[in-house]
Amino acid sequence: MSSKHILILCLFSTLSACSTIQKSTSSDWLLIDNFENSLSKWQSVDTQNETKPQVKNPQITVIQPEQANSSTNHYLLKKPAAEGIVGNRKALSYTKLPQAVEVGQTYTFYMRINVAAFPNNHAFGLSNLTPELINKHAYDAFEPTLRVTDKTESNGFVNDGALMVKTDSGYSNIQNYTTKQSAKPLQTNTWYDVWYVVNNAAASEQGQQYDVYVKGGEFSKQTLVYKNAQFRMKREQPLIYFLANCNTGPIKKPYGNGGLRYDDLYMIKGTNLNNPML
Repeated sequence: MSSKHILILCLFSTLSACSTIQKSTSSDWLLIDNFENSLSKWQSVDTQNETKPQVKNPQITVIQPEQANSSTNHYLLKKPAAEGIVGNRKALSYTKLPQAVEVGQTYTFYMRINVAAFPNNHAFGLSNLTPELINKHAYDAFEPTLRVTDKTESNGFVNDGALMVKTDSGYSNIQNYTTKQSAKPLQTNTWYDVWYVVNNAAASEQGQQYDVYVKGGEFSKQTLVYKNAQFRMKREQPLIYFLANCNTGPIKKPYGNGGLRYDDLYMIKGTNLNNPML
């Protein structure tokens, strides 16, 4: 074989290898929603509306604009009710995932969150229930769950506004493993990038758990902030909905109606800690 033919074959092999390496690009991510259009794919229901006098459909779940450099970005703002209105205990919003996470599969989810204001009580994550059962079970419709709140628990414990995960014994703040301390409270009006790697294998196979990574605030670069958080119910069923819930608290002891902003929800099969926006 001539040296020219050998050179051509080497060049072809190199290009083929490059194309293989480049397969894992941002285009592999599945868009759940970036809120640049309508909320037509979302359902919002208030399943425990105890407002007095009753306010019909009290939750606020709206798309709002944000000026980002020379262009306008849009995000979702979610609040359990307008300021001064209390008693809306379960303000649910959910949308179907573009791809179910089957039992035995691992998927990485990415999103950006931004605390509009404290005090508040927000939870968000994934569900393996249908809309009818989500409405029925509310918090128990969650599996992987993230939480933002500074509410006081019934046992008197005061949450500080740090991002939280679900554990078998309740909730736990995410951790700064470098300082060996709990992460600091989320800063208001600050965007955080959040990745959570969801293992939907059976519990007997070390599944029904998730790892969380964060960039933002005290974490100047992407950082593992919690390992092996636990699914809430461990039903071992396909995950099919993204779910967000918030709560004003009871009328006698309200938590507050501070909002949480959501943007750029994506998912991808396997463990992938790239940023789908880049």
